[in-house]
Amino acid sequence: METIKFKTNIKCTGCLSKATTKLDEKLGEGNWEVDLFTLKKTLTVTSTNMSESEVIAAVNEAGYTAERLS
Repeated sequence: METIKFKTNIKCTGCLSKATTKLDEKLGEGNWEVDLFTLKKTLTVTSTNMSESEVIAAVNEAGYTAERLS
């Protein structure tokens, strides 16, 4: 299982609520979380079969941006 972290522009609980349905659908419920208390609003994805580009596309479909953290 791989864990990938992304910087996002999901800034508040309202944004997170808006994105949750799409991210659950695309990334799988329980496979992701956003830390709203970090400056980078870090999205952590734990998955065995999601590529970086698939995660970024899912976040974009939810109306936000994501950039992989090194």
